[in-house]
Amino acid sequence: MRRRDFIKVMAGSTAAWPLAARAQQLGGNVRIGLLETIPAAANAANYDSLRLGLKELGHIEGQNLTLDYRSADGHNERFPELAKALVDSKVDLIVTRGTPAVLAAKEATKTLPIVMVAIGEPLLAVSAIAHPGGNVTGLSAFVTDLQAKRVELLKDIMPRISRIAALLDMSNPVSPPQWKQIEEAAHSLGLASELLDVRTGADLERAFDAASRDHVDALVVGIDTLTQANRQAIANLAVAHHLPSIYASREFVQAGGLLTYGPSYLDLYRRAATYIDKILKGSKPGDLPVEQPTKFELVINLKTAKTLGLSIPQTLLATANDVIE
Repeated sequence: MRRRDFIKVMAGSTAAWPLAARAQQLGGNVRIGLLETIPAAANAANYDSLRLGLKELGHIEGQNLTLDYRSADGHNERFPELAKALVDSKVDLIVTRGTPAVLAAKEATKTLPIVMVAIGEPLLAVSAIAHPGGNVTGLSAFVTDLQAKRVELLKDIMPRISRIAALLDMSNPVSPPQWKQIEEAAHSLGLASELLDVRTGADLERAFDAASRDHVDALVVGIDTLTQANRQAIANLAVAHHLPSIYASREFVQAGGLLTYGPSYLDLYRRAATYIDKILKGSKPGDLPVEQPTKFELVINLKTAKTLGLSIPQTLLATANDVIE
């Protein structure tokens, strides 16, 4: 190989492996910042799944890996400050959950790799799915795409319903596309639809009161920073207002919600470890395609169904991944 060709190859290698080189300089220790919607204790199962995935790939917390978990505690407006703090603390990579978190991280850094562990609409954060470009890649949670199916499931359980509502934080950029999907699905099934726009925890009780006043028969609950942080309150309010509700992740059903249909977030968090590993070994985020979920789950809470006086069709119970009794 000629000298100038060798220099070109080495220059390309250096550009492609910044974290690998840095890890060697630090004695193998890499610092990863997590920009999360809720505290670690409330997100323990997902957080453990990420750590397990990293451990299986040789990245072990306390040995060659440090994780810096920052939570917005249910408040999207905190993400810019938290993202800046992570960048200032000299982390090597940032992991995000949700649209507001990744947008804040993108604003805080154009160079640090960002891995989305779950985002409702990837094209709000990257220019293309197959070749994201820039410093962001990761996993889609298929939130918007599954809203029509959630409306259909409510109709399957309660064939006589005539009016549904959607509980969404419309300040989140991913919520308007979700509302459009819900509206269209409801219209196709001959259902009236209503939007319950909630921006803070204080809005929740008023939203459920409005649903009862407007004779809403069933509810689709969006998943975002606000609803995750208030999942127990939402599940309790749904039962108290005798309002059958469907959610996007199993945590809501474990909190007492009726049913969920969506991707396995445990699987998404574990798969995020693969992205982190590839980037640490030299891959550029912009060259790694955004991937879709591969595992979906239907979880039904029969105890809540009984409280609401509902009989879940046997065909649905037979296809459920998990039934809470």
